[in-house]
Amino acid sequence: MKSLMLLWEKVAFEMATRCNTSATMDIKYVQGRLNHEGLSFLTITLPRFGKDIQKCLDQGWVDRCLFQGLSWKGGLPKFLSGFLGLVFSRSTGVLLDDPDVEAVFALRQLTLMFGKMQLPCSPEREMRAFDTFVQCEKDVKTSWNSLDSSLKDEFRRVSGVLFGRMFLRLDHMIQAGELLPKHGPGAVAEKYSSNEKYYRAAWTRRLEDILPSGDNIVPNSRFWRELGKVDILEPEAEIPVRVVSVPKTLETPRIIAIEPTAMQYAQQALLYGYLETLSKDVVLREMIGIDDQQPNQLMAQEGSHCGNLATLDLSEASDRVSNQHVRLLVGNHQRLRTLVDASRSRKADIPRYGIRRLAKYASMGSATCFPMEASVFLTLIFMGISRALNTPVDQSLLNAMIGRVRVYGDDIIVPVECVGPVISVLEAFGFVVNRNKSFWTGRFRESCGKEYYDSCDVSVAKVRNFLIDDRKHVAEVISTVSLRNQFYKLGLWQTTKWLDSLIARKIKFFPTVSESSPVLGRHSFLGYETQKMSPTLHSPLVKGYVVKGRPPVDELDGHGALVKYLIKRGIDPISEGHLERAGRPQAVYTKLRWSSPF
Repeated sequence: MKSLMLLWEKVAFEMATRCNTSATMDIKYVQGRLNHEGLSFLTITLPRFGKDIQKCLDQGWVDRCLFQGLSWKGGLPKFLSGFLGLVFSRSTGVLLDDPDVEAVFALRQLTLMFGKMQLPCSPEREMRAFDTFVQCEKDVKTSWNSLDSSLKDEFRRVSGVLFGRMFLRLDHMIQAGELLPKHGPGAVAEKYSSNEKYYRAAWTRRLEDILPSGDNIVPNSRFWRELGKVDILEPEAEIPVRVVSVPKTLETPRIIAIEPTAMQYAQQALLYGYLETLSKDVVLREMIGIDDQQPNQLMAQEGSHCGNLATLDLSEASDRVSNQHVRLLVGNHQRLRTLVDASRSRKADIPRYGIRRLAKYASMGSATCFPMEASVFLTLIFMGISRALNTPVDQSLLNAMIGRVRVYGDDIIVPVECVGPVISVLEAFGFVVNRNKSFWTGRFRESCGKEYYDSCDVSVAKVRNFLIDDRKHVAEVISTVSLRNQFYKLGLWQTTKWLDSLIARKIKFFPTVSESSPVLGRHSFLGYETQKMSPTLHSPLVKGYVVKGRPPVDELDGHGALVKYLIKRGIDPISEGHLERAGRPQAVYTKLRWSSPF
């Protein structure tokens, strides 16, 4: 923890120099709070302060209802007042006409850089997260039961205009048997290993009706004898999803659901069809992001400069998408509706609560959660836009909104003039707009991991783990090297130099390499270094540590091996030895070797 305090001190001094102010009293204040409160001050209290600053930037003044527990001087909190005074009036707290963007960045960097440390929460916070998960289930049921029928009819009409043609194509793909399933790299509810999924024979009656096991889990009809080993589970015997927590912040973990093998396999088939048909729709592919965050980021930058686009964020977005929302979305397409229902897990095994029937469509962990929630959100957005502009949702409106509306998960971008009606519709359908992370009135915007103020990138470097203490602690080594390179890109040269010296004391070989190099090294705008030339390839080499990880032993043969080959996607070759070893490495290590610097 001492090294984290030293890091904060280095950043504070450097940012104070860049902003021509002083951080001496701020450093003493943080040292006192850290000694008294421990790591939670850096990981919970400071990030709350940073989020309050973002809210003040958006509304245009410093609100005394925020920044709880801090003393004030005039119109600003005393803590970080040297930086705050370059952004807000010291006497009134009103946003300055020309605030110092460098100070905005400094405030965000000093308050938010420890907010995403990947450390486990306390058991109490973890159990509160599971309680919230269960409460969310109750809220989903209540909001759907109280939803007016006229809104349901409108949702059905608007979704038909948006997705009618796309879902019709997807219906045809299902009928023609063109969906391509696959097993993902992640865990499954039965705790099978990566290759074990290919020969563990289990299917469900619901899937059998729309994705027959004979067409999907054996290579071809010559292997019909293997179908006799398949256990077709009736609905009441289906395996529930396993609800678990994974690190997010020290304040609260992220709750995800681990799907059963058969469901995961079928969901990947549905995802494949969704992506194929989305890519062919010239309008929807500009409004729904699945694997590319950059369009959202560029639109957020535009909104911060022009003030024409708003960025909205939803709380517990995935868990608040009701199964009824999705049924309404796909209700006019029989085969798609059947597959969506058949590939959805109906029950969940929740710690301390046991097995519960689910009202939500799916939690994070389902391959179809992301695209289905995006489709629901886009429908609701256009319902709000229709009300704001007093115009029906038709093709001309869709064309007019290209470049002005985009959804990436729960990161939503809409025109500023439509914000009020869009939020009203979202809340009417049971969603919760996180107003602390939604921006539309000021010049601050945030979307998909990027933050902008008046078109200037004020995204910060974030600490993910403790700083390097021993080269054998691989996670800390990787995290510290990554952090060093983030600070370098942000131009914090003194902090970068301090981290360089810290790393050099633990790692003897730390060369300058390009970002694409496998070697753990320094990134530089000046290029990479060459320590010697390869005697065989006549290419440059450097000596450094390379992160290695060996997949666990996991042998696969017979029809399962053939299935793994036949359902492969993309043009990249299958890794060597994939039938002997597969899955994510249980541990990683660093190996000193000569390797390419680029």
